Amino acid sequence: MTRRTATNVLLDTALKNFYGAAEEMELSENLIAVLGSSERRLEVSVPVEMDDGSIQVFKGYRVQHSTAIGPAKGGIRFHPDVDVDECEALAMLMTWKCSLAGIPYGGGKGGIACDPLTMSMKEKERMTRAFAARIAPIIGTWQDVPAPDVNTGGQEMVWLMDTVSKLRGHTEPGTFTGKPISYWGSKGRTAATGYGVATCGIELLKVLGREPKDAAVAVQGFGNVGSYTALTMAAAGAKVVAISDVTGTYCSPKGLDVQKAFDHITAHPKKLLEGFTCSGCEKQGLSDVLFVDCDLLFPCALEGAINEKTAGQVKAKNIVEGANGPVTPEGDAILDEKGVLVVPDFLANSGGVIGSYFEWAQNLSGYFWTEEEYNNRLIHIMKGNFKLVWDYAQSRKVKMRRAAFMAAIQRVADVERLRGVFL
Repeated sequence: MTRRTATNVLLDTALKNFYGAAEEMELSENLIAVLGSSERRLEVSVPVEMDDGSIQVFKGYRVQHSTAIGPAKGGIRFHPDVDVDECEALAMLMTWKCSLAGIPYGGGKGGIACDPLTMSMKEKERMTRAFAARIAPIIGTWQDVPAPDVNTGGQEMVWLMDTVSKLRGHTEPGTFTGKPISYWGSKGRTAATGYGVATCGIELLKVLGREPKDAAVAVQGFGNVGSYTALTMAAAGAKVVAISDVTGTYCSPKGLDVQKAFDHITAHPKKLLEGFTCSGCEKQGLSDVLFVDCDLLFPCALEGAINEKTAGQVKAKNIVEGANGPVTPEGDAILDEKGVLVVPDFLANSGGVIGSYFEWAQNLSGYFWTEEEYNNRLIHIMKGNFKLVWDYAQSRKVKMRRAAFMAAIQRVADVERLRGVFL
């Protein structure tokens, strides 16, 4: 049976990881064919009236990889590099992430090819609402539940939810997650992904016989995921020696004041580290954060950062993937030769989708939890999932990424067998 290939690096990576794990599991070619393809790939045009009166048409996408276990789940990103293949790759990863987390979702992903940093608030609102109207036929509480991703957050989710609610004539809180607390959101959701990434980092140190207070940490990306990862690691006692965003790398061997950095981006109009400084802080190049000598490196920016060109320069002893697909298969092979242990993305950053599941469940019931309840449940699940993958990897003598893929694929494959092929 012919298997899919892809020119898009991220999709090619997702397919290679899937096929490799599926073969090792001895999955049937029929199931491999089904799970190797997405159920739906939607491309839409998004016309927007700009502030100067001109009309600009953006390309938007929504991909649903699998709804075998439940409604598709995945973020919406605004970035110039968004395309349908990237969305499909990320949707596939969401399928495995939700499966591994043990929550009743499949995988989805979407976005708009645009540069939001050059747009006014009103232009972004018009674009977001137009996109919501275009994808409305295929999303819903029991169909597909989008969430924030790169360059989107609570405000965008409000615009999306409000638009779909108006189109349908009733409130649709369960169709989107990552909403502000004041508008059907959940306490704890904002920090959930970073909190989960850091929890995996702490659990990794534990199984390696290390304490956070003895660990040096570097975090690539200081957006929502990276900032809360750094804050959580610092609170656990770790020394955060480097952080970065699009403006460069900020490092100090003695440790950075992470809270000050967080306060800085909170006050910055574009939520950037631009202009940040603290005692002992030195600014370096954009990619230098990847090559800092540390115990734990958290790549929490975009995919493909650690590849065949950069992996050889990595000095970190261990890597916990906060972003989606930050290490390519070629990079993985190089890291393996160097003895670098990698905690895979769809285990480490699943705190976000678990948190989304919590928000969705609260929306469906109309009953909201305290932040303490939320965080306790999140940590309990993250620790359990880490142990599942670590034990699986040790018993099968495979890397954690392969172990995570195998455990996740197995659950979806079992459900596909139960359901059969619908004709």
